[in-house]
Amino acid sequence: MDDSLTVKIFDDASALATAAAQTIASIASEAVSARGRFTVALSGGGTPRETYMRLAQPPYGETVPWPQTFVFFSDERCVRHDHPESNYRMAQETLLAKVPIPASQIFPILCEHGAESDAAAADYARALSEVFGLRRGELPRFDLILLGVGIDGHTGSLFPGSPALKEVFRPVVAVHAAAAAIPERITLTYPVLNHAAHVIFLAAGAEKTKVVRSALKEGVLLPAGMVRPANGRLVWMLDRAAAALLGP
Repeated sequence: MDDSLTVKIFDDASALATAAAQTIASIASEAVSARGRFTVALSGGGTPRETYMRLAQPPYGETVPWPQTFVFFSDERCVRHDHPESNYRMAQETLLAKVPIPASQIFPILCEHGAESDAAAADYARALSEVFGLRRGELPRFDLILLGVGIDGHTGSLFPGSPALKEVFRPVVAVHAAAAAIPERITLTYPVLNHAAHVIFLAAGAEKTKVVRSALKEGVLLPAGMVRPANGRLVWMLDRAAAALLGP
């Protein structure tokens, strides 16, 4: 296993979610103390859902510096925001609607139809540029990007074999994931993921056991395993079921 990453293992999904909430709250407070704001890209999926629910409740709901928090998304499906598969909807229902983040500091990806996807990706890149105050060619440096991992090794909407894996310039791209139930998606790219100050993967459940082993122990070149911040911290937070094949 690579010395440049940290793997943390928890007894179950509940303990994982609590620890993740604690970690996010700590990173948020440190960022606001250092720079006056906290920038985060949220992930979709079942494990983040439990984490977001923790963050919306005491003690985190009252201690995280929400008024100084700026929320983006690591990826999104091209669906309406009230669609059951919308990452924005999940985050809104579990966290964002329950804490005092100014609405002007929440940046959902606007892509309801696949035909809009390229324009939506360009729009999101412009939003990143404006909020982060970027000059041409500069990349946003998130305080934290949250990610999950699929059983095929995808993360965000970076899927095995996708041309998006080779993107080196654009911070946001549209992708067509042919095997996915909702194939048209928007995703942050490796240049952004690997420029973050902190990246945290959350993975729970026995169905993630093999992909976790492949990415962390066997060095299989999966999309999730290609996330390696050049000047930041990478942490995989797992429950015991997901970590079962990692060994001691």
